[in-house]
Amino acid sequence: MYNAIAKNKRNTTLIIVGFILFFSGVSTYIGYLMNNYWVILGIIGFVFVFTIVQFFAAGRMAMGLAGGREISKQDNPKLWNIVENLAISQGMPMPRVFVIEDESINAFATGRDPDHALVAATTGLMKITDKYELEGVMAHELSHVKNYDIRVTMMVFGLIGAFAAIAQACFLFAFGVFGGRSKTSGVMLILFFPLALVLLVVGVAAAIIAFVVGPFVSSGISRQREYLADASGALMTRHPEGLMSALAKIEQFSMPTVRRNRATASMYFEYPYKRGFFSSVLSSHPPTEKRIDRLAEQSSTRF
Repeated sequence: MYNAIAKNKRNTTLIIVGFILFFSGVSTYIGYLMNNYWVILGIIGFVFVFTIVQFFAAGRMAMGLAGGREISKQDNPKLWNIVENLAISQGMPMPRVFVIEDESINAFATGRDPDHALVAATTGLMKITDKYELEGVMAHELSHVKNYDIRVTMMVFGLIGAFAAIAQACFLFAFGVFGGRSKTSGVMLILFFPLALVLLVVGVAAAIIAFVVGPFVSSGISRQREYLADASGALMTRHPEGLMSALAKIEQFSMPTVRRNRATASMYFEYPYKRGFFSSVLSSHPPTEKRIDRLAEQSSTRF
């Protein structure tokens, strides 16, 4: 467990450093082409500020995309008490609790660390599960919090969004230079051709990272984290049958979530998209039946 926590902290550092180094190199080349090194300082400064903002704000942004509504104990005593009791049993800070108005059977966790964690359950999950099943699901989510999985997924979410925005900005500038039809377009093409060409290449690279590499790598890493969260969640409750029963209900009754985003898919308890060949390849979660089988195997030896 401690190895997993340390690994997730290292991965977060590597993601941030890689992001900064990538755009430091790009900004240096752009500044060289423009013969203006203030451009280098400006872009690097922007990247640093953006990274800091993402670190502190991405969790709330992700919960907003999921449609989470924050609740108090009076709003939903059952869900609140389950989360509170689990947090106390693990010596963890109480996370902020949200409800997602969605008939799918799912849950959600995000945040940068256990002190700033956000967890949520869908209305569909609370309708179809009994107390021990809901407790098993929320223990799984709190395991993500305890293991710092949420920090890695939050940073990946923020940076995928950043690369998508950067790709769009680069394309707008490059196509504006190459595709202009005004009288000044020829002058612009001569003046900005090298920069537009570089930004076009950067835009293509950023788009590939945002829409292909990022989700694919995130999905591969997330699958192993799901098995670990299942196991540690079962240990947390000492009742693996509750989590296994909740997974069985998801396998039988659940449907895709209404408000979903590829960048936040790994933050859910269960993959929020409809299963199919291509979605299974990109899925951030292992097949539900395999998760149940692993829990059954572990429960026979650990409990």
